[in-house]
Amino acid sequence: MGLLLKKTVVLVGMMGAGKTAVGRALAQRLGVPFLDSDAEIVKAANMSIAEIFARDGEPFFRSKETQIIERLLDEERGILSTGGGAYLSDTNRAMISEKGVAVWLDADLDLLWNRVRHKDTRPLLRTSNPKATLTEIFDARVPVYELSDLSVKADPRYSIDDMAERVVTALLSRPDVLEKTP
Repeated sequence: MGLLLKKTVVLVGMMGAGKTAVGRALAQRLGVPFLDSDAEIVKAANMSIAEIFARDGEPFFRSKETQIIERLLDEERGILSTGGGAYLSDTNRAMISEKGVAVWLDADLDLLWNRVRHKDTRPLLRTSNPKATLTEIFDARVPVYELSDLSVKADPRYSIDDMAERVVTALLSRPDVLEKTP
């Protein structure tokens, strides 16, 4: 039994939710390309996201992010991992729902903190109290992530492959997105 992906799956959620890791596993499982909007922005700008934030500011970054997401949705069907703030944009949400399907990787605050607290690659957490900052971001963003087309609850006991399978199960509820083939 095979699976046919009909629309790009856009993984949304907080930093540390597993969008890139689960996205890669999901792409491999479905035999489709893995796309990463943050990686594409870094490649286009030839600098890190933290450097873009520092040099050009968050509004500039968000503008480029929208352009990249649109290009990726138009060019290739696959699994698209987005940055944690990408889905906050009304423009991005509308574009994603029109051209693909948004899947929220719903991880709780403790799980996210355990995953991001030792990394210095998160420009938004470069504050005097990163856990409080993460909590503020989480509280502000969850109501927006809840607008996603589908959601998959993360659990610290799940492996990356477990999460990818849970996403497949969720996608199968949408025959316009994923279909079983003989």
